Amino acid sequence: MNTTVSPESMLIRKATLDDASAVSTLILSLAHHFLLRDDGSGAEGFLLSLEPEGIARNIGAPELDYYVGIAAGQLMGVIAVRHRTHLFHLFVGQPFQRGGVARALWSHVKEVYEWPSASMATTVNSTPSALSFYERMGFHTVGARVETKGIAYVPMQLAQNEPF
Repeated sequence: MNTTVSPESMLIRKATLDDASAVSTLILSLAHHFLLRDDGSGAEGFLLSLEPEGIARNIGAPELDYYVGIAAGQLMGVIAVRHRTHLFHLFVGQPFQRGGVARALWSHVKEVYEWPSASMATTVNSTPSALSFYERMGFHTVGARVETKGIAYVPMQLAQNEPF
């Protein structure tokens, strides 16, 4: 069941270390979208980085900014930016997909970091299943699909003149 959420009904705030476990649970629940094998073989190191301890390290890392979207006390989605120019994570819980959560999180960081920037490219490594979302947000593919360490992604870059 999809739940429609408007940007006005969701609080978007910086993630804290207290959010690490919930963020980990959310991302790992969606792992099937980026794993090459259903059993996760080959991606053990990557999956380990998504455990609560790995997410806590990421939240505390100076080069990463994590934001969470919460409504009614429930984590709906998470977005992270690395070095102010790379969309590192964007995940929305299954019950809230296709309800505006990803767009709201994207709009939030786009405003915070003033994307697109004429001086720096904004990039993302999209899961194959998220390509159409990122294209709608103004990204275009800049390389071939990559399959490495048990995961698959497609490198993308934000168009400089995108109105979103």
